[in-house]
Amino acid sequence: MLNKADTRRPMPRDDRGWRVAPAPDGRGMPDEPRPPGPLRRRGLLVFVVLLIAANWVSLLAVRPAGPPRVNVPFNPYFLTQVQADRVRSISSRGDTIEGTFLVRVRYPAGNAQATPTTLFSTEVPSFWNTTQLSALLQAHHVQINARPATQPASVLAELLLGFGPTLLLVGLFVLVARRAARGGSMGALGNFGRSQARRINPEHIQVTFKDVAGIDEARSELTEIVDFLRDPGRYGRLGGRMPHGVLLSGAPGTGKTLLARAVAGEAHAAFFSISASEFIEAIVGVGASRVRDLFAKAKEAKPAIVFIDELDAIGRSRNGHGSLTGANDEREQTLDQILTEMDGFESAEAVVVLGATNRPDVLDAALLRPGRFDRRVAVHAPDRNGRRQILDVHTRSISLAAGVDLDALAASTPGMVGADLANLANEAALLAARRDRESVQMADFTDSLEKIMLGAPRGILLSLADRERTAYHEAGHALVGMLTPGADPVRKVSIIPRGMALGVTLATPDADRVSYSREDLEAKLRVALAGRVAEELVYGTISTGAESDIKQLTAIARQMVGSWGMSDAIGPVAVLSHDGAEQWLPPGVSDTSEATRKLVDEEVRRLVDTAHVEVSEVLSDHREQLENLAKALLVSETLDAVDAYGAAGLPSRSAMPVS
Repeated sequence: MLNKADTRRPMPRDDRGWRVAPAPDGRGMPDEPRPPGPLRRRGLLVFVVLLIAANWVSLLAVRPAGPPRVNVPFNPYFLTQVQADRVRSISSRGDTIEGTFLVRVRYPAGNAQATPTTLFSTEVPSFWNTTQLSALLQAHHVQINARPATQPASVLAELLLGFGPTLLLVGLFVLVARRAARGGSMGALGNFGRSQARRINPEHIQVTFKDVAGIDEARSELTEIVDFLRDPGRYGRLGGRMPHGVLLSGAPGTGKTLLARAVAGEAHAAFFSISASEFIEAIVGVGASRVRDLFAKAKEAKPAIVFIDELDAIGRSRNGHGSLTGANDEREQTLDQILTEMDGFESAEAVVVLGATNRPDVLDAALLRPGRFDRRVAVHAPDRNGRRQILDVHTRSISLAAGVDLDALAASTPGMVGADLANLANEAALLAARRDRESVQMADFTDSLEKIMLGAPRGILLSLADRERTAYHEAGHALVGMLTPGADPVRKVSIIPRGMALGVTLATPDADRVSYSREDLEAKLRVALAGRVAEELVYGTISTGAESDIKQLTAIARQMVGSWGMSDAIGPVAVLSHDGAEQWLPPGVSDTSEATRKLVDEEVRRLVDTAHVEVSEVLSDHREQLENLAKALLVSETLDAVDAYGAAGLPSRSAMPVS
């Protein structure tokens, strides 16, 4: 208890208002007030002021002294003044003459604003006869002086010009060294070595699992990560260790980034997002410094999620990639630093690294071993049910008309991923707005779907011959697709130029396909060849219109032979090189023999030739139906499934609405 007579000053209060008694060694004393500004900024300001002052002094030192001179023409003005005995003296330096007049003159003579002066300068033309000039000057008693061509500068100017740049460089190095000593690694480069990751605080993350649809399996895999971030100690009570690295792999647009953001939203964790390519710079060591800074910030903000997109940019396999020039040193150091940081996680530390890649097969094995990215989540393209859920999510903010059937749209878009469906909904809304509608109708969705799948119509006018050839070409595709078992049903045929094509034939399956038999792929070969064969049958010649068809059927045939084991001559052996499979081999070297590659080419040729013969027989036997379908296309330009099958005299194989 304090005595009333105690005259000591009261104990100071801390930030929370508590009275604290300082310890004898000084602990508990209030913090000393910090200087108003950082010393670094003050030192930099002084350095800049000194540079400006040095520049100003150097300009004063090298500036020519004396009053200004008027520059006059050599002929006739200067020569006239000499002949009139108005020139007192001259001095020459090379071809330049400087001198004084006997009386003040104003040049130009009629300019009232010109200042009268006796000092002048002029230039002697190089072709002038100097002997005659010397005689003229002597005849009129002009005093002649000469100066050296290079006048020595002052001592101050020589010091500034000689030692000034050196002193500036030394001062710059000293400043950089001091900043490096204060800032640690990469401190000399300021913010250059700091992480460029975008941080989103938990209160600003609005995305949750409710906004992620169609990928339920991937979402359920990450639910455990959300629980771990909310309560890290729960999973360590029994000695378990939660994975701190999760690899999201899947095709572009399947929702990997959205899924990572939803995990942060569900866990109320800070979200650090960065692309792997942002780590790499020309200076070796910058990427590793940025990785250290990123993980340090994430540990300070825990619970936190570090999302590294396009992980294969720095995480590609290092087998056989040694560079004699050191070009890959920066990428490898960055990768090594990521591995080191992930190894340094404590078991209960609430920080999780989410990596995303479209190519998990090319990643380095060190990334995928247990303890790093030991949990891998495949994000697949959604099925029909998933596409319906995704359309529900992306049309929540869109005013839909009563006749919009999202189930039919989901069935009409096999193979589309979340980004494609989001684009479809957005295009439909924009199209409805251009048409001045109050709500988005089914026609807007179908027109947008055609634009995405077939391309936007081009406003070019085809000649009658090109239009007719295009009609037979597309009729060949459509008719062979209708007559070939295993081929996808025809949905639409058009001879309106779209994108890079002069005509299109749209054929999609009734249900999602996850695998194809040999018969299904052979049907695709026949349908792809049908347009070219139709031109051969009708015109007896071929054109360049089958370029994309030839690329498609060649790719299918090579995959059948070299990857899927659908050739009896080669058997179930993979002989085609895939990206990342031959990284240990030198450039230009293959793991298959020349005889095997020749056999692959022969088998591809056999498949294509067989398909060509079969398609020629089909179109020859159904020539009348080909003519009817081509004539219907010339009249209507676009035929839906019902009209196309009706023009060919065949029953429709599907009633799926596409338009």
